[in-house]
Amino acid sequence: MAALQQYEVWFVTGSQHLYGEETLREVADHARVVSTGLNASSVVPVDIVNKPVMTTADAIEQLCLDANAAPNCIGLITWMHTFSPAKMWIPGLRALQKPLVHLHTQFNRDIPWDTIDMDFMNLNQSAHGGREFGFMVTRLGIEREVIVGHWESPDVHAELAAWMRTAAGRAALRRARIARFGDNMREVAVTEGDKVEAQIRFGYSVSGYGVGDLAAAVDAVQDSDVERLMEEYEVQYTLADELKNGGERRDSLREGARMELGMLSFLKDGAFSGFTTTFENLYGIPQLPGLAVQRLMAKGYGFGAEGDWKTAALVHTMKVMASGLSGGTSFMEDYTYHLHPNGMKVLGAHMLEVCESTAAGKPSLQIHPLSIGGKDDPLRLVFDTQTGPAVNVCIVDLGHRFRVIVNSVDVTESENTPKLPVAKALWKPHPDLKTAAACWILAGGAHHTGFSLALRPDHFRMLASMLDIECIMITHNTTVSEVRSQLRWNSTYYDQKRI
Repeated sequence: MAALQQYEVWFVTGSQHLYGEETLREVADHARVVSTGLNASSVVPVDIVNKPVMTTADAIEQLCLDANAAPNCIGLITWMHTFSPAKMWIPGLRALQKPLVHLHTQFNRDIPWDTIDMDFMNLNQSAHGGREFGFMVTRLGIEREVIVGHWESPDVHAELAAWMRTAAGRAALRRARIARFGDNMREVAVTEGDKVEAQIRFGYSVSGYGVGDLAAAVDAVQDSDVERLMEEYEVQYTLADELKNGGERRDSLREGARMELGMLSFLKDGAFSGFTTTFENLYGIPQLPGLAVQRLMAKGYGFGAEGDWKTAALVHTMKVMASGLSGGTSFMEDYTYHLHPNGMKVLGAHMLEVCESTAAGKPSLQIHPLSIGGKDDPLRLVFDTQTGPAVNVCIVDLGHRFRVIVNSVDVTESENTPKLPVAKALWKPHPDLKTAAACWILAGGAHHTGFSLALRPDHFRMLASMLDIECIMITHNTTVSEVRSQLRWNSTYYDQKRI
């Protein structure tokens, strides 16, 4: 799957000809130093390309049009080094179709109290130049991030990195293709939705395929490739005795490896970014794909169970955003609650499909019966996830608009569950389970989520802003009354936008 290295962000500095050529040369030199310094930061994940200083409306408009047309450009960093009259930014900003972040910084960190003079003041005008630019972006109604601080500050680097990761996720989402093997689980509401509106709003496409199409790809896998993949399993995982060479279920492992290779071949041939399956439609394949799904997610593919194409697209986007970060990202479901008054928690799992990128240690590869689906016993990786801060996120289709819902959580050590052989996570939602669950349900949150130990709530606030969709955040200080009010206000706001 594509990594962040394929993307770039353009660094655009604003000024004007009023100051003369000597000052403009200094501005250009400073822009090169700043962009080079940002590129050198260990946390900045995307190449920053320094562009010429912008001093005319025509140049700005052409740069924005070029950014729109550049497939690897995922957004613009704008910096007003001096005062840059903002009316000349109107044509370019109106044309811009890529995310924008306003870096409100200045070249010098400190004021040189003993030497400061009018020449210094004329050159270093970011303080009010940024306000002029900010007014125009607000007047035009353009969503953007504003990052304030000195460009050498680690805090600025971290905020900029989060914005870049989010912009990369948006870019990946716009190009994504989702394959659906079978349909949605029958009679389920939240996994349905308007695929046409999703493509208009987000850019990704969803295509349905019969399970027979997948079965043909599985049948075409070469035996020698299957044997090589089984050897890989033996190195990466702790195999149950019945799956080891000579074990009584060795043939099931062989079928699981064949299924993984067939699914991977199908996804690669179709340039797909994610996929869905459903246990209600398995015609032509011997077992519900558990191991295959877990491993394909680890390669960067998005996944949604029971035909949930929205979550498949979301998980792929999150995989791109989290590229290179520790912690892991996965498809997830709030499965059951621990409602003890001394510590209410959520046990997160699914039948089989939790990504191994979240595992705390070496997973165990096992085979067990599954009480639904009517197929052979499925393979699965069994593990507990890592602990620490995490997020659960979903996107729901409300019929006339989409909504992102985010809940921050703390993943804790899981309890031993000897009779539940699945990958699982145990977490405490913020601010607490009673409040979080009530807010999630009031917001219409889905039962499937994207789960990540690598990403934070602000990534999704920015993503919703870039996509121009509603976002409900459930975090440390959230209250039910606050969310009720926000839902009412948002309804008025988004209904007004439709007029």
